[in-house]
Amino acid sequence: MNNEVAAAPSQGTLNIEDSKTHEVRSVHYEASGKCYKVVDGDTIWVECIGKIRFVQVNTPERGEPGYHEAKDYVKEKCLGKTVYLDIDDKKHYDKYNRTLAIVYTENLDINRELLNENLAEIMYIPPSEFAKGTV
Repeated sequence: MNNEVAAAPSQGTLNIEDSKTHEVRSVHYEASGKCYKVVDGDTIWVECIGKIRFVQVNTPERGEPGYHEAKDYVKEKCLGKTVYLDIDDKKHYDKYNRTLAIVYTENLDINRELLNENLAEIMYIPPSEFAKGTV
């Protein structure tokens, strides 16, 4: 019996659909791994990579309205699944040493979907590879 688990490629391209516009676009990712913990609506832990902060979005903090909805959404979409990361080339880490990235599943841009679902607000902190408002 083979117990090996196929590892996700470390780089590649995905076709992502925007749930609001139904536009399909091709995106590049630079790292991938299994999400094993959701901290809140904009922070997750990914195997072999560490703590990830969703770039350019901000979800409510614990105790604020919308906190549980945002966290539950990210749990539903990411927890236990392989996620794909487009890491910010201009600023890899925030002041808490979290990797800054756009987080994709096999067919969704989670950063954008948080905005589409009104679970997050745009938060732009330069420098960033991603132009303001493009996520």
